[in-house]
Amino acid sequence: MSLTIRSARAEDHAALWAILEAVFRAGETYAIDPDIDRAAALEWWMSGTHDAFIVERDGTVLGSYYICPNQQGGGAHVCNCGFVTAPEAQGQGVARAMITHALAEARARGFLAMQFNCVVASNTRAVRLWQAHGFEITGRLPEAFRHPQAGFVDAYVMYRKL
Repeated sequence: MSLTIRSARAEDHAALWAILEAVFRAGETYAIDPDIDRAAALEWWMSGTHDAFIVERDGTVLGSYYICPNQQGGGAHVCNCGFVTAPEAQGQGVARAMITHALAEARARGFLAMQFNCVVASNTRAVRLWQAHGFEITGRLPEAFRHPQAGFVDAYVMYRKL
């Protein structure tokens, strides 16, 4: 069955929070307070310069991503994205569909490059996926992330031109 990707809406909040809560509480991939509450998490994911998208199959939300300028002013031509996949949907092509969509969306919005600022090195599935889509590790931040099981681990800056 195919995946549908569309703009996130207020009626997605409950399903999106279920995914964000699982990812943020685990504390393994995002430099977000694991105790963040629902309102703050949804506001961060969907507000300000973030435009959020939902990935669904047959009406079931399986993941989400946001896109935004990575910086303002002279850096506004580079975008940034964040991605979350429901734990039960991992390994089903959801993240692959999101990065493909995000790259096309970035080009359509006129961005010239995409940059991920803090890819946790122990998140090897994400690192491999980003590399498979043309991203390079352009910077290594030694022990920049405190992983709940692995302790201090490196984080990568990953970048690709569009």
